[in-house]
Amino acid sequence: MLQDYSLEYTSKLRTPEEAVSVVKSGDWVDYTSSLGKPVLLDMALAKRRDELRDVKIRGNLIDGPIQVAECDETQEHFIYHSWHCSSYERLLCDRGLCYYIPMVFHNNAAYYEFFIKVNVVMVSVAPMDKHGYFNFSVNTGVAGPICRKADIVIVEVNEHLPRIHGGNDECIHISEVDYIVEGRHEPFSNLLPIRTSDTDRRIAEHIIPYIVNGATLQLGIGSVPNAVGEIIAETDIRDLGMHTELCTDAFLSLHRAGKLTNRCKSIDRGKGVFGCAVGSSELYEWLDDNPGVAAYPLEYVNRPFTIAQIDNMVSINSCVAVDLYGQVAAESAGARQISGTGGQLDFLAGASASRGGKAFICMKSTYHDKMDGTVHSRIRPQFDGDIITSPRSEVYFIVTEYGVVNLEGMSTWERAELLISIAHPDFREELIKEAEERKIWRHSNRR
Repeated sequence: MLQDYSLEYTSKLRTPEEAVSVVKSGDWVDYTSSLGKPVLLDMALAKRRDELRDVKIRGNLIDGPIQVAECDETQEHFIYHSWHCSSYERLLCDRGLCYYIPMVFHNNAAYYEFFIKVNVVMVSVAPMDKHGYFNFSVNTGVAGPICRKADIVIVEVNEHLPRIHGGNDECIHISEVDYIVEGRHEPFSNLLPIRTSDTDRRIAEHIIPYIVNGATLQLGIGSVPNAVGEIIAETDIRDLGMHTELCTDAFLSLHRAGKLTNRCKSIDRGKGVFGCAVGSSELYEWLDDNPGVAAYPLEYVNRPFTIAQIDNMVSINSCVAVDLYGQVAAESAGARQISGTGGQLDFLAGASASRGGKAFICMKSTYHDKMDGTVHSRIRPQFDGDIITSPRSEVYFIVTEYGVVNLEGMSTWERAELLISIAHPDFREELIKEAEERKIWRHSNRR
């Protein structure tokens, strides 16, 4: 006979206003990640602005609006932080209303366990099941360790969240919850599909020859990973697997094309593994109650040791720029925070250690200045003030629309030569001169 949790549920049920009354001035409050944002609790907490001071909030990949940030431009009452910026959080950074927390994703759980204070966690969850568990849904990658660290755990039941099967840590039991909040939520916004350009497809076409039957993929966010999915659907590549920190619509496209079977994976065979998911309503519908996928904490998904156990692991991520030494800037443009370190380093290390594995970092060769339309090369002589995401010692394949090069084991002059070979032709002579000034160019390279 199943235990009845209805009395315990009722005893912990609170209005949003009652629940946020536990927050005190000076507290650290965590909103966890992405769809885990506690919409009703965020609004209720913002209404307490004038009676609170120096309340610090953390989030990650959260869509807007975040009411506690929007309601207090003085930041005397609420200070918002993110350890991986969504496009909305990036705009908050531009306004001085968000502070970035550098974090390597596979260390996420350890950061919280050993170093980070959490007075109150507020997290959206799927409705409780008959066994007394609330599912963390597409927020599984990060929610568990944060809830374990928190002094007070408040769950906000969101009726629209899909229920995701998990490898572990995908849910929290009512006995571990202090307060429960219910209320009506708007359906999740259906993200517009990422359009791929001809340049994206040319970049993707350079990667396709490296993907073998039975390979397992990690795809980052962006047009190039989407283009890879589109092109694979047109090829005879088959039996692909998924092991990715972030599940997006690119994997749904591979599934619909019959390419994503997970049957050849070295570990978690038959399961598409991910930490968090962001995408369309169709993506969430596919993930809902799907025994073919499994959500795990990022400490498992992103651990290089885990990734290295997967044969033919292929990691595909994007960056902002690369310099002639092979350093990669993937999270900022100058001092402007764009996204975050995320899992790029994790998958560079893990995929390069995989038997048959490969790690690609992709970018268009140029970009246009939004102010005056000037065209600039994304391959630069040397970074000066840019935030380095991936050190040159960890970088593997670099891809532009002009080709793909492998920097592993290459000297400084070899790296310069290879990178200039995939730069836009209009900038190659200038880059050669810059390389000569830095003593990383051999005259015998001129041919």
